[in-house]
Amino acid sequence: MTDQGVRRTVTQVPAQACDAASDSAGEVAPCGPGEPSPGTAEGGISAPASAASDAPSQPVPGQGAPLLGTAGEPVPDGPGEPLPDEPEAAALASPPTVSPAARRRAERRAERVTAGAAELERRLADLLRGGLISAGQSGPALWEETAARMVDAQAPGLANRVRDLGALASAGVGAHAPVRLLEECALLHLLAQAWLRRDRLPEPLAATVRSRVGLTASPEGPAIRDDWLVLAQYDTSDSRLITRRIWLHGTVSGRTALLLSYGAPGRAPDLALPAGLAVDAELTPYPGAGQPRTALTERFGAPAPTTVRPPGTTTSGALARYGAALRDDPWRESVPVTLERVVPVPDGDGWQLADADEDQALPVGAAARSRPGLWRLVALSGGSPVRVFGECGPRGFTPLAAWPQGPGEAVPLC
Repeated sequence: MTDQGVRRTVTQVPAQACDAASDSAGEVAPCGPGEPSPGTAEGGISAPASAASDAPSQPVPGQGAPLLGTAGEPVPDGPGEPLPDEPEAAALASPPTVSPAARRRAERRAERVTAGAAELERRLADLLRGGLISAGQSGPALWEETAARMVDAQAPGLANRVRDLGALASAGVGAHAPVRLLEECALLHLLAQAWLRRDRLPEPLAATVRSRVGLTASPEGPAIRDDWLVLAQYDTSDSRLITRRIWLHGTVSGRTALLLSYGAPGRAPDLALPAGLAVDAELTPYPGAGQPRTALTERFGAPAPTTVRPPGTTTSGALARYGAALRDDPWRESVPVTLERVVPVPDGDGWQLADADEDQALPVGAAARSRPGLWRLVALSGGSPVRVFGECGPRGFTPLAAWPQGPGEAVPLC
């Protein structure tokens, strides 16, 4: 596993959301400063010759089906990160309460998303027909115009991925650039096809597809009360939103859960749970295959110090866990993993987490190598094995918290 020839991390995909008022009116408002207006091309670049008009051309499987069970994790910045729940989307998650007017709006939106996915398929075919080398020579305007068409189709998740694909094509340098571009085109093609054939998918996978396209849902399923160990908390931001991610581990259930909260630019989200504490709380999961996201339903006490640590695995076990997650969600960027006994060691210009009990190692991701948390991890280890929690993906391992081998509190690394 290297930092080249692989997929991006979730922090590289801009989060965006459409307002409920526009959604209920059957339109999508621009989602942030600098974003092209829906259906408008930047730079005057026209669509490819085979691109469709505003209306869908041929019926496709699943077209016109009501979106009464929108579920899962909307695309953020990506990898697979949800955005604030839209009131109307939350209402659509409960079929018995859907009004006829809401049903009609859901059907119209499904038709628009389907038309957008079909148009995206045609544009991807044109791209591959012309060759990947020419993709970087078209400039950003064509990619932005395609993304605007996806926003106009009320599919912000597809728009995000198109923009990321354009950024990858424009920055395409090095021997692995065409490989990465082809991989991302394949994943985008897979998502578009999954939406067009969503009526043939198992419901958990269909829920994941709806979320990746950019739809939202309310939490559902039985609530889980547990003593939740706070593994890590960190923020990411863009021009539109600050997203706070809090990873938790249930000391009784053994479940790893993700809490998300949001704030306006320059204003931190309200929810804060420092790493190393434990809180008696009730969480409700969101729908979707392998979905880690939950909602904080109720807290039964203030966070308190704890000596509990999450169970760990080996570096090979971490890779196996990520592979299993891709089976449920092929667009997943990373999985939460605790490594049991690893030692941070230099590796050329980078760092690795070497398994103390196996002859294997995981590279530390490029983004993590530039953060001070890496040096805290090196100092904590001092050449001895430590337990490390983080996110494992195709670009390496991102350490978020660590514990010494003996007694000691959790050390935040993010």
